[in-house]
Amino acid sequence: MRILISGASIAGPVLAYWLNSYGFTVTVVERAPALRKAGGHAVDLFRPAMDIIDRMGLTKPVQARKTGTEWLSFRSENSDRPHELEVGKLMRIVSDRHVEIMRDDLGEILYDATRHDVEYLFGDSIASMTEDADGLDVTFERGPARRFDLVIGADGLHSNVRRLTFGPESRFSTWIGAYLAVMSIPNYLGLRDRMDGITGVNRMVGVYGGAHMDDARAVFLFRPAAELDYHHRDVDRQKELLRRHFAGLGWEVPRLLGEELDRASTFYFDSITQLRMDTWSRGRVSLVGDAGYCPGPAVGGSTSLAVVGAYVLAGELAEARGDHTRAFPAYEREIGDYVRRSRTYAVGAAKRLIPDTRLGLWGLIQGARLISHVPTPITRTLVGFGGRGTRLHDEVTLKHYPQGPAVKNAAAPDL
Repeated sequence: MRILISGASIAGPVLAYWLNSYGFTVTVVERAPALRKAGGHAVDLFRPAMDIIDRMGLTKPVQARKTGTEWLSFRSENSDRPHELEVGKLMRIVSDRHVEIMRDDLGEILYDATRHDVEYLFGDSIASMTEDADGLDVTFERGPARRFDLVIGADGLHSNVRRLTFGPESRFSTWIGAYLAVMSIPNYLGLRDRMDGITGVNRMVGVYGGAHMDDARAVFLFRPAAELDYHHRDVDRQKELLRRHFAGLGWEVPRLLGEELDRASTFYFDSITQLRMDTWSRGRVSLVGDAGYCPGPAVGGSTSLAVVGAYVLAGELAEARGDHTRAFPAYEREIGDYVRRSRTYAVGAAKRLIPDTRLGLWGLIQGARLISHVPTPITRTLVGFGGRGTRLHDEVTLKHYPQGPAVKNAAAPDL
């Protein structure tokens, strides 16, 4: 069977790896002209995602490229006194196993693990899909038309495959009250093993370096009173909004919003938005990762969810021997609880990370102090982080799927 995946970031290559291991013929199309190597931003891999990385034989390269951030240092907008928090202790509240890695480093590792067995088409995108009883005729913006048995959208929050199959993003997106911006800057603070920052009511800024990075990243999170008016490709407008909402905040913020923002080599700005769909599949098309069920960038563990979703989708297709009418519903049942709980967690996390009152800001600082001085099991209860919601990643049980090329002899149309 021939399967087309749109998107070569995280979910796409993980899905391609497992589909190829089960005997499917896989093509990945990616709009970017080449593998992204701008550095990206840091993402988290929690226990279930790391267990899948283990099964892929990629633990060593992933561990070798972890950011090495061990300390979080921040001050409130009304004080220059920094508060320090051990990152490992903080993360153990959420998961007993965790690796932070730059998104592009993870993407490169996953690409290297699949590029010899999977066809990659860079610099192109799906233009149209026409489905019949036996497959899909796919046209591309640049390359010649081709035919596939299935198409999977792994192309992120602003998914082209979702738009073509289900309609405009506005039908399914829900803003959960915050915005995220990330930019690459020189590591003029000399950060290697820590993130340094400042937090205030409705806004926070952090700067971090990495063990394998020559530069650094500045991260901005903020909660405006209402949803902002901008286009996701209008960078000048995004920078204007960023300056407006962080005006008057001290520490390094004036420099970050001035010369560093003007000369930033890479800049990302987007709403923290959830996608809420009743189903992620229609006919011979399905969605995986942020394309189908983004819980909210930076607050919902979306990278781990994407890795697990890709693993499950490939496994269900293998178990069903390529029968999408069985595999797609099974995939949605298997991943559904994790998706729903991630959504709930993300809404709460956005409120905790970016307090909207001075009392909430005080509570955030006191919570950090508590985490620093109290054993982790007690802290989970005392600071209200405990319970099923916070430990949602470690409570995921991965299903074991058939090993080897389970579908290599499955029927496929003449192409």
